[in-house]
Amino acid sequence: MTAAVFGHDGPWTEEEYLALGGTSQRVELFDGSLHVTPAPTPRHQNISGELRAALRLPARAVGLHVLEAVNVRLRPGRIPIPDLVITGPIDFDELNVEARDVRLVCEIISPSNAATDKVLKMHYYAAAGIEWYLLIEQENGTLHLHRRHHSHYKEQSVTKPGQVLELIEPVRATIRPEDLVP
Repeated sequence: MTAAVFGHDGPWTEEEYLALGGTSQRVELFDGSLHVTPAPTPRHQNISGELRAALRLPARAVGLHVLEAVNVRLRPGRIPIPDLVITGPIDFDELNVEARDVRLVCEIISPSNAATDKVLKMHYYAAAGIEWYLLIEQENGTLHLHRRHHSHYKEQSVTKPGQVLELIEPVRATIRPEDLVP
């Protein structure tokens, strides 16, 4: 992939981006530019896995799905790879999940990439109409739940270790920060 990326001239199209295929890095497409980050740390993946486990049964109970690290097309040419999403019915063989099918998107904040999750992706997810945005701090599992209000998100709650997040939408679930971190 390195040769393909460095040998490329001009903005990337969605077709060129998808032709890159799987990599050990996380490669996202933002309006013709590639955003490349290293593979997540074990801590990051543990948090993601524990959150998926906590949400899986409540999601199934209401006909929804919990997926980790999938392409989400927010609009043509804008495809991030969120850490976790809750979706409605989707085609499991498609390369992208469409934003209209995403009920909740979650990002686990990486210290080296915090601005992308807290600013850029937050703006893009809200503009795409995704109702719920959950941000998780890696150090201690603090949960920041946001709900879309017009074209942006408003923070609904902050749940710190020792507290409990009682999700009621898009699924009913109880999440404790200390259960997420290793």
